[in-house]
Amino acid sequence: MQASNNYQTTTNYLLGFSRIVTGLLFIFSGLIKANDPTGFGYKLEEYFHVFGTHFLNDYAVAIAIVVCGFEVLLGALLLLGFWGRSVAWGLLILILFFTFLTFYSAFFEVVTSCGCFGDAIPLTPWQSFGKDLVLLALILVIFVNRKRIKPITSDRYTQSITTVALVVISLGIGIYTVNFLPFIDFLPYKKGNHLPALMTLPEGAEGDQYEVVYTLKHKTSGEKKNVSDKVYLAEELWKDDNWEIIGDPESRLVKKGYQVPIPDLLITDANGDDFTQQLIENPYYNIIVVAWDLESTNLNALRTINALVMNAAEAYNIRSILLTASSTQEAERISDELDLLMEVFYADAVPLKSMVRANPGILLMQNGTVIDKWHYNTLPTFDVLDKTYFSKDY
Repeated sequence: MQASNNYQTTTNYLLGFSRIVTGLLFIFSGLIKANDPTGFGYKLEEYFHVFGTHFLNDYAVAIAIVVCGFEVLLGALLLLGFWGRSVAWGLLILILFFTFLTFYSAFFEVVTSCGCFGDAIPLTPWQSFGKDLVLLALILVIFVNRKRIKPITSDRYTQSITTVALVVISLGIGIYTVNFLPFIDFLPYKKGNHLPALMTLPEGAEGDQYEVVYTLKHKTSGEKKNVSDKVYLAEELWKDDNWEIIGDPESRLVKKGYQVPIPDLLITDANGDDFTQQLIENPYYNIIVVAWDLESTNLNALRTINALVMNAAEAYNIRSILLTASSTQEAERISDELDLLMEVFYADAVPLKSMVRANPGILLMQNGTVIDKWHYNTLPTFDVLDKTYFSKDY
């Protein structure tokens, strides 16, 4: 009898611990991603590419919102003890799916970061897989003991109303941040950041270290071996006529160093000339309009922005540029169609998507610092910009 009571007590403690840890992790994970479902949608597109389901790309953000909301909902219901059996099944199905994805990503090296905690806490696929295994163990405890889950209230009406409220809140957060901007910006282009400092190695920091690997073939025996550039030079292998280099030398990462937050920003004009430093380090106010994909951009928003930059140019001679990853032909077509007054420059879609989670969006910059940024749904008027920024500096 005593042994049975001890078993029951241990099981209850283990179940309670598993519920608390799993519930909090699911809520945290869901909220972090719901803060930026657009970014999570970009990550989902990587998985769609891997599995050949490109037709889902158009629904990536919507799927992201639903997944984030589902995580928050399951975590909250688990803590409250509502609908225990259904929640246990939902958790098990979801964690099995996540575990498969992270293992596949890690083993086949197809996605470098899983996006489990968004851009707030980047994890490698193997780290994510390890995290999912721990969660799987906790969820198995919950699933096996799902009949033991006791709700904080047995009133069905209260449970139903609370569940509906949780659904609205969990989905509403993602819908809001998609149509405006993330509550917290975890990306390097966030307000207040000095971009030039994030594009270079800090003093004293070391970057990645590489070695050059040569493939050598023995002319007589046909034996092949790989040697590093250091060994090649130290042993003076170039003097040995019995060995010849075959193929092209390969660069191999030896030691991972400091990772520059902005490693891939290159801004060019239509001729391919580099304007990155000139535009980023402009000492005066300049308006950067980011429309990474002109084919899907909001044209009405571009018209509104065009009127805004016209007023800024007339009043203060403020430079305005349009940054896009679209083709020059598409950019010229849109520019002519809308009579855009902005200079057009080009950059890769990856950094443009990180600059502002909107298509189009605006960055107000001065001397390399992001002063502010806006989604096209919250565009400021010229009067607001004038009173808040321009009139104070001119």
